[in-house]
Amino acid sequence: MKIKDFVILLVIFLIYAVLIIKFDIGIPCIFYEVTGLYCPGCGITRLCVSLFEGDLYQAFRYNPIIFIDVPIIFILFVLDILFKDKKIIKKITNVLIIILIVITVIFGVLRNIPAFSFLAPTQLR
Repeated sequence: MKIKDFVILLVIFLIYAVLIIKFDIGIPCIFYEVTGLYCPGCGITRLCVSLFEGDLYQAFRYNPIIFIDVPIIFILFVLDILFKDKKIIKKITNVLIIILIVITVIFGVLRNIPAFSFLAPTQLR
């Protein structure tokens, strides 16, 4: 991913955030609508709104896996920029991607098991 691509994603994210906060327009989770189960991404929109409102704890409650995934993705982004042609970095990157996928899939399964309902993207009362 190039810096230009990152900036484009950031602008899209900011436009989407404004649409959510100002106009309450969001993208529903198709996976949840069809299955009734939470996907690993469920709650990300509400997480972003909570972050914009400065409520870090509620943001974490909506989708805690993002607080693991985003730093790993950032590390991958930095490694790609700094060490584009190094074979060892490509191996490290591949390992990080596998770890990221495994953690995210496990999270997606656990948040739908009643014993782990605290991982579901719910509002605190």
